[in-house]
Amino acid sequence: MGNGSGHTAAAAPTSRESRVPSPESRHVAAYLAQHETKSLLRFITCGSVDDGKSTLIGRLLFETRALFADQLSALESDSRRHGTQGEAIDYALLLDGLSAEREQGITIDVAYRFFSTGKRKFIVADCPGHEQYTRNMATGASTADVAVVLVDARKGLLPQTRRHSYIVSLLGIRHVLLAVNKMDLVGYDFAVFDQIVEGYRALAAQLGIANVQAVPLSALQGDNLLQRSANTPWYDGPSVLEYLETVDATRSGADVGFRLPVQWVNRPNQDFRGFAGTVAAGSIRSGDEVVALPSGRRSVVERIVTADGDLEGAREGQAITLTLRDELDVSRGDVIADAHRPPQVADQFAAHVLWMGEQPLLPGRPYWLKIGTRTVSASVTEIKHKTDVNTQEALAAKHLELNEVGFCNLYLDQAVAFEAYADNRALGGFILIDRQTNATVAAGTLEFALRRAGNIHWQHLDVDKAARARIKGQTPRVLWFTGLSGSGKSTIANLVDKRLHALGYHTFILDGDNVRHGLNKDLGFTDEDRVENIRRVAEVAKLMSDAGLIVLVSFISPFRAERRMARELFAPGEFVEVFVDTPLAVAEQRDVKGLYAKARAGQLRNFTGIDSPYEVPEAAELQLETVGDTAEALAQKVIDYLLG
Repeated sequence: MGNGSGHTAAAAPTSRESRVPSPESRHVAAYLAQHETKSLLRFITCGSVDDGKSTLIGRLLFETRALFADQLSALESDSRRHGTQGEAIDYALLLDGLSAEREQGITIDVAYRFFSTGKRKFIVADCPGHEQYTRNMATGASTADVAVVLVDARKGLLPQTRRHSYIVSLLGIRHVLLAVNKMDLVGYDFAVFDQIVEGYRALAAQLGIANVQAVPLSALQGDNLLQRSANTPWYDGPSVLEYLETVDATRSGADVGFRLPVQWVNRPNQDFRGFAGTVAAGSIRSGDEVVALPSGRRSVVERIVTADGDLEGAREGQAITLTLRDELDVSRGDVIADAHRPPQVADQFAAHVLWMGEQPLLPGRPYWLKIGTRTVSASVTEIKHKTDVNTQEALAAKHLELNEVGFCNLYLDQAVAFEAYADNRALGGFILIDRQTNATVAAGTLEFALRRAGNIHWQHLDVDKAARARIKGQTPRVLWFTGLSGSGKSTIANLVDKRLHALGYHTFILDGDNVRHGLNKDLGFTDEDRVENIRRVAEVAKLMSDAGLIVLVSFISPFRAERRMARELFAPGEFVEVFVDTPLAVAEQRDVKGLYAKARAGQLRNFTGIDSPYEVPEAAELQLETVGDTAEALAQKVIDYLLG
């Protein structure tokens, strides 16, 4: 039939014909289905500077056709502009994305790339080799299953190779591909390769790395990268890609049972209350009995809810929402676990800590600790030792500097559900966060709960703080006087104490000099000892406050973090920070004890205001400016604030 324009209209397809997929679409669908079911391997490349890590990954991406046309074009252009290979392609530029990296020819940040072959999908992290960026390497290793450790055949095993291998071991990676690179520059000499491999296997045995596969490699020339090279007839092992495609990196941790760290309490309406998170270990089915930790209350799984509908069961790695038969008080950060095989709960641990902060780790200083989905306040109570990551020797230490690793005791202000890192990464790995800057300053792995964590419990006392305060007819307070040496803290605190005593109040003074004659006579004036000094005094002030007293604390207390730690021991309104504000020049003029003169002469080390910092309070309840006012008038301001 004509359509009025002289042309014959094409027949419209039937509804059945429109539903039949074409051969091309079936082929695409099959390919996508196959891609979805392929296993995923996460691996890192690490080693010393200029060992060829970026070149290795760049060439893998190139050879596996993981680059788009525009990326290839940009690579060729960048190679001519920045590369080191003349007219040839510089594969390292695919990974060195920062301009500083390209200018210096080194890797600074961790670069992640995805690629795929017919057998497997991969996510690779190219980690920096320079010592100062070791913390970046630890970030890449935290999620990896395999580590590719590159060694320059001309240089052999270097300190950074040992350092990275130690961190690989610490973070639980048990499969290492030792890539002895730049074999073309040593004439593909088997003796060179064999000597490096022998040395590394001894190191791996010392570190507990069970599986090491060594490959002689030239990443630049492609020898033994995708397939075995004719240049190394003495080598009969797999190529780098063959190893990555076939290695079984399944974690052999203990079968710990079901674990779900609660990320979110899902309450869209009054008829639904579910607990959402990603299964960290084990599997679960409807009807299974579970326990919520740390509360210890039990229930039964009623539903397993997902975006695609309810499931009968779920396993590790799946994001789900659980509903329970009973109404339990479960919050973000709690763990829902197999009731018959629950994880431990504790608030004190032994742990390995890799310090990433520019300022040192000081025992006693409070940090935020994030483990799983839970964040709590924590401090390192003791550094048992630090580890020389080059020799693995245990060394005495009072603090940890950037990139140092220590074996420490941790104290948390709340009990958390946990497992040893070797058994469960999600509940055994943690980070420490600076409470002022919110920067991540450490990564760590839990080893075990300290025995005292389970043996020590709070003893109930019938006569409580309120009763002790009531019989004294006063409200307990802690007046925390802080300021430079010579600022007038002790003078003002003493005047306040005398007036309160005359008014019939029950008080006590904790003075810095007096306390160092007894309770703190074992402490010096290093940053570490200053932190411990304040921690002890704050705990004593807390006990005195619990006894119903008004406590006057007169300490330099130079660090904000420790003053905050002291404040957090008390209920809101109980802690009053009094900043005795005296300029350094004025404090030096007073110098009654002659301390500033000694510090200026180099006879006193770590003296506050001279070679040790004083951090001015940011939000003190009272600021007393001593220049232009008498000590008596300033003391009266404190009295007026306290009794007003």
